Amino acid sequence: MHLPRDPSNVDHVLAAAFPPRLAGDVQSVLAVMPDARLAPMESFEVDVQGETVAIPSRIYNEEPGADFECSLTGTQQVILHCLYSRHSDGRVRQRRLEQIVASGEPWVAPFVLQLAGEYVLEILDVIGRGLVGLAVPNSAQRRLYGDFIARNPAFFARTERRVVSYWSCYHRWKYTVFGTYPGCTLMEAFRAAASEHAGVRWPRHTPPPLVGMAGGLA
Repeated sequence: MHLPRDPSNVDHVLAAAFPPRLAGDVQSVLAVMPDARLAPMESFEVDVQGETVAIPSRIYNEEPGADFECSLTGTQQVILHCLYSRHSDGRVRQRRLEQIVASGEPWVAPFVLQLAGEYVLEILDVIGRGLVGLAVPNSAQRRLYGDFIARNPAFFARTERRVVSYWSCYHRWKYTVFGTYPGCTLMEAFRAAASEHAGVRWPRHTPPPLVGMAGGLA
């Protein structure tokens, strides 16, 4: 569902994707973004360290010129990359994700995790390469994503189900065993981070990794 095309409403929608303390930086970012050809699609809400943010499912703004981007501070550039990681063009999403995937900012985590539940294999590969710390017990990345998932169990469960759905619909012919699918590998790593954070085994909403084409064990 697209939201109304009132420019002031669009700015409000995009600003709501970040904690209020970043409001000034977000406004600087919005000032360099071209007007959208369509309004953002409906947002999803998550908890970031006790603050609720609402991130648009898709945005349709053209990318700003390089000179405008270079005028932004480091934090503002991360905000810009986060917003364009929600772009309707998968190539734009991938390119922007590459700039933020290894960020240690808690407010970046939902943008990365949302992309882990999408269907573009190249994007899943970017996340896997950028979050190698998820495989390291008590690493900064494990703590970051473990905390985020623990605060947003329904969001993570929905992401897991999307991974299974996209595997089954688009990629099962290539990855006949679910455990070989990059999305499965990512979900296992995120689940391990949540388990470590919570101190208990985190619930699974995907098939066991060895489920194959016929739905049984490979």
